[in-house]
Amino acid sequence: MNFTIALSALLACWIISFYITKSVFSAVAWAPHDLLSLLINAVIGFCIFGVGIAIVGKFFRRREHYFLDDMLEALKRISQGDFRVNLEWEFGRNNEQQRHPYVQLVDSINSMAANLKEMEELRQEFISNVSHEIGSPLTSISGFAKALKNDKLDVEQRQRYLTIIETECFRLSKLSDNLLKLAVLDSERQPFHPTTYRLDKQLVSLILACEPQWEEKKIEMSVEADELEISADEDLMSQVWLNLIHNGIKFTPESGKITISLSRTEEHAVVCIADTGPGIDEQDYTRIFERFYKADKSRVRAVGGSGLGLSIAHKIMELHRGSIAVQSKLGEGTEFTVSLPLRLDRAEA
Repeated sequence: MNFTIALSALLACWIISFYITKSVFSAVAWAPHDLLSLLINAVIGFCIFGVGIAIVGKFFRRREHYFLDDMLEALKRISQGDFRVNLEWEFGRNNEQQRHPYVQLVDSINSMAANLKEMEELRQEFISNVSHEIGSPLTSISGFAKALKNDKLDVEQRQRYLTIIETECFRLSKLSDNLLKLAVLDSERQPFHPTTYRLDKQLVSLILACEPQWEEKKIEMSVEADELEISADEDLMSQVWLNLIHNGIKFTPESGKITISLSRTEEHAVVCIADTGPGIDEQDYTRIFERFYKADKSRVRAVGGSGLGLSIAHKIMELHRGSIAVQSKLGEGTEFTVSLPLRLDRAEA
């Protein structure tokens, strides 16, 4: 496209040169040889073309200079943490001009600024959530520790305050462990050692390990597990099942029911964990696996939890090339469905 424009401009300069020389030759009554006339026309045409290029180039250089100033200013703002950058520069957005290097550069800088802005917002939200989750138990611990200094407290009150302090300390410890797990999973430094084992045996073993919790709430536990062998990291998958089972126990009311099933679908193992708890609003489906997100903050606060368990489960499933989905209705309970490949390729392992 640019070559065609340049060639057309050069031809136009030669035509202009032809009429100029023709007028001059007529005025001085000189008729040079055809070859000499052709050479004179060519030289003058090139001179006109060069002058035109110099004039137009000066205009474009000024535009490019402004653009480079804007680009450097944008990069400087980004380096200082200001990601509200949106460069606008018209180089044309059609056909060949779409591949203009400046167009690509502008798009890249705008895309980078948008991504960094999104990451910064997530970082700020993460810090805010962590501060809140750490600050709440620390406030409780501090308040009840001061109350224990009162010599007039009876044994029962002291015991109750100490139990609260112990619970809040456990909550902080669990939060710290979960944050560490997420950090390791995010860094992709998590040891990943898939082995072949019986998934049905693993599920039954973990359900029995949680028996004191669901027995205490008189929850009916229904388990249907087909005999199934998979290739996965057994320790990591234990975290997934425990997080989902504990969630079910936590949100299922007394005398409720939890149903756990294991079946095979083509090349995947499918585990469904359903409870008869309060359920989740449909508008929360897309955010339920976000860190610290709590569909019902008052409910979660009452039963405990930091909102990291489902994030950890989701991250582990991504590591296994599997998936985890939620289906729920308010007042009708919640069902989590985990789909896990039966075999992992060597490249994935």
